[in-house]
Amino acid sequence: MSTQIQHLRLYLLFCICTSCIVTPIWGNDKKSEPTNAREAATKKAKQTAELNKKFASWKITLSPEQQAWETVLEENLGSFYLPIYKKQKLAGRVTAWDYVADDPQLPCILLIGDSVSRGYTLAARKALAGKANVHRAPANCGPTATGLKKLDVWLGKGNWDVIHFNFGIHDRRTPPADYESRLETIVERLQKTGAKLIWASSTPIPADWKEGPAMKIALEEKNAIAARVMKKQGVEIDDLFTFITPHLSETQNPKDVHFNSKGYDMLGKQVAKQIAASLTSK
Repeated sequence: MSTQIQHLRLYLLFCICTSCIVTPIWGNDKKSEPTNAREAATKKAKQTAELNKKFASWKITLSPEQQAWETVLEENLGSFYLPIYKKQKLAGRVTAWDYVADDPQLPCILLIGDSVSRGYTLAARKALAGKANVHRAPANCGPTATGLKKLDVWLGKGNWDVIHFNFGIHDRRTPPADYESRLETIVERLQKTGAKLIWASSTPIPADWKEGPAMKIALEEKNAIAARVMKKQGVEIDDLFTFITPHLSETQNPKDVHFNSKGYDMLGKQVAKQIAASLTSK
């Protein structure tokens, strides 16, 4: 009997010890969740601070003119594009938003548009090397509503010979009347610069895009509205929609509005061709 009692005592002691060990482990798991979230936020903040410090150190090595340009980018690229840009510059990469040191003997070009426009900027700049100073607006320009607010910032102090511009994909949900009115206002503001204006029609939205086939139709309607506005205002049109449509299967990313490197290269060369022709006739 004493042996059985001893075994029972040992069993009860084991159960008590086990419960003492297991319960805190479970409790710590629950408590660790917010701690881990805080740790992740702290880590991200530390990485951001390190990136900003390295970028600032790089920035002070630049000319005053380029430092001023980098400041404009810091104020306008936003929380998504700015960290990407900073990492690219610290890695020594060439980007669409690079500072352009103008050749005073060449005409100055400004490209305004969204991420598709950003994608073809380098190809256009390369194609026009030695023929024009090709600048890009310091932002992912987004919809016409943003254009109305930011146009003066994008135009800067540049004496532009040609402005090649687009608004459309980000206006896919904008009511047609609002889109037309805003576009009219933007064109009128751009005309005051004295630059030759070239409107770029928006490239296609695929029917199987994540937002559904209705957006494909909405974009095409916006292109039709824009064409009407440009005809009324006497603005030249670079019809990128028609240009790239026969090549979508080989140039546009699947179920996406963006393009692969071949697509951006084709678009950039077309933009450069249109700009070069306008410079000849200007």
